[in-house]
Formats: sequence, C-alpha cells, structure tokens
Amino acid sequence: MTDLADPAPVGRYGDEDRRRWLDEAPKSLQRTPFERDRARILHSSALRRLGAKTQVLGPATDDFVRTRLTHTLEVAQVGRELGKALGCDPDVVDAACLAHDLGHPPFGHNGERALADLAAPIGGFEGNAQTLRLLTRLEPKVTDPASGRAVGLNLTRASLDAATKYPWSAADAPLRPDGTPSAKFGVYADDAEVFVWVRQGAPDRVRCLEAQVMDLADDISYSVHDVEDAVVGGRLELEVLEVAEVRVRVAAQVRAWYGDAVPDAALDEAMDRLPALTTWVRGYDGSRRALAALKDMTSQLIGRFCGAAIDATREVYGPGPLTRYDAELVVPTPTLAEILLLKGLAVTFVMAPREQEPLYRRQREILADLVEVLGDRAPVALEPPFAADWAHAHDDAARLRVVVDQVASLTDVSAADWHARLVSPRR
Repeated sequence: MTDLADPAPVGRYGDEDRRRWLDEAPKSLQRTPFERDRARILHSSALRRLGAKTQVLGPATDDFVRTRLTHTLEVAQVGRELGKALGCDPDVVDAACLAHDLGHPPFGHNGERALADLAAPIGGFEGNAQTLRLLTRLEPKVTDPASGRAVGLNLTRASLDAATKYPWSAADAPLRPDGTPSAKFGVYADDAEVFVWVRQGAPDRVRCLEAQVMDLADDISYSVHDVEDAVVGGRLELEVLEVAEVRVRVAAQVRAWYGDAVPDAALDEAMDRLPALTTWVRGYDGSRRALAALKDMTSQLIGRFCGAAIDATREVYGPGPLTRYDAELVVPTPTLAEILLLKGLAVTFVMAPREQEPLYRRQREILADLVEVLGDRAPVALEPPFAADWAHAHDDAARLRVVVDQVASLTDVSAADWHARLVSPRR
C-alpha cells in the first residue's frame, strides 16, 4: 500500500500530485499525504538550523530580531491562510512555506553570494536550488532500500513543486528586462532527474499556484516584518516618508534592488497611500503602547496585501477551489508597489548600509576559508553524511559540491566555530 490509498485530497489534487519518488506504505490512514509532508519538514534538522541563521540581521543582534526560523514560521502562517482562501490544500502551501528557506547558508544573502562565487566552476550556488537538493537528497529521512540512495524527505510531487520558487536551471533561466539571464534558479545540473520528475506535466518555467502563494507570503512577511524590526531596532522612523529627499533615496533603492516591477507613478502613490493609513506608526518610543501599535500596523498590512490578492484572483477566476495550474495568482499593481515600498525602506535603512560594514566582508571570508580548508582536509573534516558523499563523488567537481553542501548546512554560529577550529590554528 502506498500514499495513493490515503484519504481523498482536498480540491483537485489527483494521484500524480500525491505520488512520491519512492513509494511508501503510510504509517497512518488518519493523515493525508500532504499532512505527512508538512510534518516531515517541521521535524527536519534543516528547519531547526534556521533558528541560528541570519534573516536580515544576525541572530545575536538582539532578542527581538527575526531569524530565518521565525521568518519561516510567519511565512507559513500567512501562506497557509492565503492558500486556503483560494482553495489550495493548506498543508501543501504550509509545507512549501516551511521549506522555502531551508537551503539558505550561514549569514543570509551575504553567505549566499559568497558561496555562489566559490561554486561558480560547478554551476554556482543558489538557496532555492539548494532547497530542492536538501528536500530530495541531503535531509536524512528516507533511503531507497534497493539502491541505497538517499531520497531526502521523499515528499509528494505537489509539495515539492510548491516549494520550487524558480522552476528552471541556471542554463534555462528566463531573461530579465535588460536581456541578461535571471541569476535565480531552482535546480543544479546533478539534481535534474528528480526535477524532471517533480515537473512532470507542468508548463515550462511556470510556477504552480501554491508556489506563487508561497512566494507572495514570503514577500509580504519579510517586507512588513523587516520594517517592524528596523523600527524597533532604532534604524528607521516611519515619518521619513514625509521627507522628499528620503522618498527619492527609497525609490532609487527599489529600482536598484528590485528593478522595474512597478511604474514610478505607482511607487510614488504608494508613498502617499501607506502613510495616510490610520494604523501607520509615528513617534515610536519603544513603550508597550508603541509596540502594540506597531504590531497592529504589521497585522493590518498583512491583511491588506493578502485581501487584495485574494479579491483580484477571485475576480479573474471566480469561486471554487484553485489548485496547481488552474490559475495564476493576481497581485494588483498598487499592492505590489506598497510591498516594494516597504522593501525599499528596509534596504535604504538596514540592508544597504550593512553592505559596507567590516562584519559582512568578514562573513564572506569565513565561508571562503571553510570551503578551502574542508576541500583540503576532506573527508576527515566533514560530518559523516557528507564524508560518505565525498567518498562516492566521481570527480573534483562533485567533491567541491559536497564541500559546499557541508558549508551551506552550517549555522552562523557553527560556521564561526568551525572556522576558529579548522582555519585559525593554521594562521
């Protein structure tokens, strides 16, 4: 008996959506295959490690700042409710949201850029491609008894597809408006076999609806919550949008970081519209009353953005459950502009200034040093699962990928500890 004998799924999910790479006998008929997917991610070691990985500011910055784990849990809550309102199976969306950042390395996007440079000779590094690799290969849960091959969490096709934010390889990446290929991709060349299986029957380079919901939930969560963290941390006062010079700076950062997703006029209108909301916080002083007002603002913004997307999508597709490739998520331009404005505030007052800090250069050096020393001292310096991967690697490129897998698995804290133990004594 396999998962295909489980209780009927919600909505329009069929047998192929519920199929796993490796057939398994279900442990209980009381849970759907998608509920099991969610549980497997929730109990994974990769999810636990996110608690010590950077979201925007490092986990040790203060007690309030969000980590990758708290961000992930917030994305899952937003995505689950948004998906449910559209008729998606909430556990498929929840699983995708819980999984969406599993592949991110130490030190957030700073670490991702460092590993991308270090792994350039073997096809690069991308957090989303690393997520697929982790879900289907690296995270220990299921092994094929016939071949001995690890198949990761062995999730259903629907959940894996929902977790695939960029359903293409680096070689097949779509072109950006300036004619250059997107730097984002969702699969490495040596994971192509399982990617083809996941994407069976899917339109080329088109995300399923559940993946689109996950992506919007991610955008909503980090745009709103990064601003909240910045206000509480004393890095941003929301009154700045009343200053013409600041508005110009924020608009410039939106263009530099996020391109031309919305017209200039739409962004300008968002700069007028959001501060006019009755919940927009001014005069934040750190008191409980101010904290409560700030939390109310974030809650209202999340509801505002989700509600607009739900209404716009329903206007196009009507009532009834929308799943997989039945629909495209519709996000109105004014809503997208408001989300981008919040991202622009975080970039202007938090992300861009930190790029010049010595700490961030040091983080990239730590990862570069670890890749070098682990490559020299492998397999003995690797953790046992990665040492086994090293032993089975067929060439230098495959061995470098194993080293990158090991480094990417580390947390901010463990990367610094490994560096102190393995690199510092050599200097």
